[in-house]
Amino acid sequence: MDAHANITVIGIVQGVGYRWFADRTARKYDLKGFVENKPDGTVYLEVEGEKGLIEDFIKELKIGPRSAVVDEVRVEWEKPHHLFLGFRIKA
Repeated sequence: MDAHANITVIGIVQGVGYRWFADRTARKYDLKGFVENKPDGTVYLEVEGEKGLIEDFIKELKIGPRSAVVDEVRVEWEKPHHLFLGFRIKA
């Protein structure tokens, strides 16, 4: 079943390669969407794909790259929008 997740990652997650980690991991799970840094220091993602794969992806987001410190991952589920063609890093 396809799903859409809005994900906010809280902690030391900017300036540590987190977006590149998320991009590589999303592609591994064949997820579509984007990742971006937010002004408040969090990282925000929107992803679509098989719900089970998104759940596995979220498990990896909770670990993050070696230099990150992930304090919390917040997830809100929605019906898929089917707007994404691939996964990308937003500036």
